[in-house]
Amino acid sequence: MAKSLLRSLTLSALLAATALPAFAEANAGAYLAARQASFDSDYATAARYYSQAIARDPSNPALLENAMLSYLSLGRLDTALPIARKMVADEIPSQLANLVIATGNAKKGDFSNILKDLDEMRTIGPLVDGLLRAWAHLGAGDMSAALTAFDKVAEEPGLAGFAAYHKALALASVGDYESAEAIYADKSKGAIQMTRRGVLTLVEILSQLDRNDDAIEVLNDMFGIGLDPDLAATRDALAAGAKLPFTQVHNTTDGIAEVFYSLASALRNEATPDYTLLYARAAQYLRPDHFEALLLTAELLETLGRFTLASEAYKQVPADHPSYHAAELGRAEALRLEGKIDAAIEVLEQLARSHGDLSVVHSSLGDLLRQVKDFEGAAKAYDRALDLSPPEDRTRWFLLYTRGICHERLGDWRTAEADFRAALELRPEQPQVLNYLGYTLVEKQKNLDEALDMIERAVAARPDSGYIMDSLGWVLYRLGRYDEAVGHMERAAELEPIDPVVNDHLGDVYWAVGRFIEAEFQWKRALSFVDEESAPEAKPDRIRRKLEVGLDVVLAEEGAPPLKVANED
Repeated sequence: MAKSLLRSLTLSALLAATALPAFAEANAGAYLAARQASFDSDYATAARYYSQAIARDPSNPALLENAMLSYLSLGRLDTALPIARKMVADEIPSQLANLVIATGNAKKGDFSNILKDLDEMRTIGPLVDGLLRAWAHLGAGDMSAALTAFDKVAEEPGLAGFAAYHKALALASVGDYESAEAIYADKSKGAIQMTRRGVLTLVEILSQLDRNDDAIEVLNDMFGIGLDPDLAATRDALAAGAKLPFTQVHNTTDGIAEVFYSLASALRNEATPDYTLLYARAAQYLRPDHFEALLLTAELLETLGRFTLASEAYKQVPADHPSYHAAELGRAEALRLEGKIDAAIEVLEQLARSHGDLSVVHSSLGDLLRQVKDFEGAAKAYDRALDLSPPEDRTRWFLLYTRGICHERLGDWRTAEADFRAALELRPEQPQVLNYLGYTLVEKQKNLDEALDMIERAVAARPDSGYIMDSLGWVLYRLGRYDEAVGHMERAAELEPIDPVVNDHLGDVYWAVGRFIEAEFQWKRALSFVDEESAPEAKPDRIRRKLEVGLDVVLAEEGAPPLKVANED
């Protein structure tokens, strides 16, 4: 999307974020609390305090704009509408108010007022205005004017694909599937952006034209053979000869919802998530069954750190909808990020019962159980995920790798090593696997030359990984090549300056080359970084013993070979 268009789209949001209203001293507290809440994306708190401030200063443009912004971010467009209407009545210019009013008019089917507002220059932005005008003409019963308006949008640089997609949707919504398909087939004026919804639109159009074989070919070309439940059900229905109904847009209000969703999807990687959220909320308000908009809303809220709101959004997807499993996976992640680990596990365990035929459900459960150190439960989840994963699945290496970690932590090294090596058969140069297997071999004092080769390959792939660099220094230390180990361990400590294990290793390497004062300094640093999470691996008691008597004595107490023997090797 053109940068000039993006700047115009974000103008109102920038004004809302930077405008400083004049207010009485008595109103300062509410305003400052609201402003801080806005910065934190705490929309509920912001809305409450902005409303309090408006009660004392009801015509303040910035307070009105920010209150409206907060309510729209919460999805409470009905509450934002009266504020938008007041701003228009007070002749306060606001693109956001124009968006809210246009959405309200679309909800009640008042397309003539949408056209009237556009004619009176109550604009939202170039792309939205053009598509909104086209759909409003269709809603008013003037298809000829609608098609002309779509074509006018297509003349704008960078907007041809959007215009073509919405023109095809409009034609299909009135049953003109031949003309809609012709737009997809015509690449001369800019190809339609083949998003997931764009592909499903074409698939349904082709099915309506009794071209199910072509529709299946489109699905296979765009998504491959590993389809999610929704797409798999669509392909099965096509293969069975069913004529798919056209569901992407039923009417003009749906079409306008699709305008906002299209824009939200396009803005996702170009604008801030709090701004993109406004368009996703507008789409969701107009079409509550637009579950792609609902999922996008939830994902944006998660990005913004509003995990409770994200969980609530994910939970709105009904259990019988094909996207339910995706929503529940998202809800589990939002709960995890909120620190509600038990609740997240419960969601995934229930999903494993209701959607137990999906590998991703079991792998997600395994990942979460592994995080809480339930390695036995995680290994069983990964077993099931692997059973359900086809041989050609490119993610199998990761399932083998994570299951290997679980077996290693459970003390079953033989099974763990088999998993790591199986993962490397699928991805021979995968740095995570090379490093984990190589480092573990070093710790077990097995196959040190092979371990060194693995870790060197991992370093070549990820030279800026402190943990992999630590592994290289540590294997050199284990091989008695202390002088070579120093530089690598120092680099690892630069990359991971507060990791207790890395600092502990650097202390050992310094001791091995006779730099005793520096060794003790690193061991003290390592102890200062130990916490409850890192304590088992960092071994703080061993570090304290080294500070008391030195590494040589500790090695002797452990029955390990002395450093001088390794040096002589």
